[in-house]
Amino acid sequence: MKRRKTKSQEAILTILKNSKLALNHDMLQAKLKSKMDRATIYRILNRFSEDGLIHKIIGDDGKQYFAICINCGEQNKSHSHNHLHFRCLKCGKVECLNNDIEISLPKGYTSKTFNGFISGYCNHCS
Repeated sequence: MKRRKTKSQEAILTILKNSKLALNHDMLQAKLKSKMDRATIYRILNRFSEDGLIHKIIGDDGKQYFAICINCGEQNKSHSHNHLHFRCLKCGKVECLNNDIEISLPKGYTSKTFNGFISGYCNHCS
């Protein structure tokens, strides 16, 4: 089923595309030019995640962050969680790290996705 595009969806997607970092709800809401209901923002973010436009990162701080993945394939519009995410404990930025991760699983196991999270200090704060 084709989904209808709204101005709210376009505004949120534009912010995420222009951000080099993953954003949580509060960060995203602060960048919006118009007032938008909190539930509407979450509904849009979850729909984008379901549709494969963005991915959701659960941080070590318990917050949900959303990002356009730097490893996305434009041809098939898919994203991969098979990379690490990093949150700086000082400045709070959350970013996707462009490192391929290979995990060796026991015989008989098949992986579908990997979502790793590291916290520490970024190159500007350490």
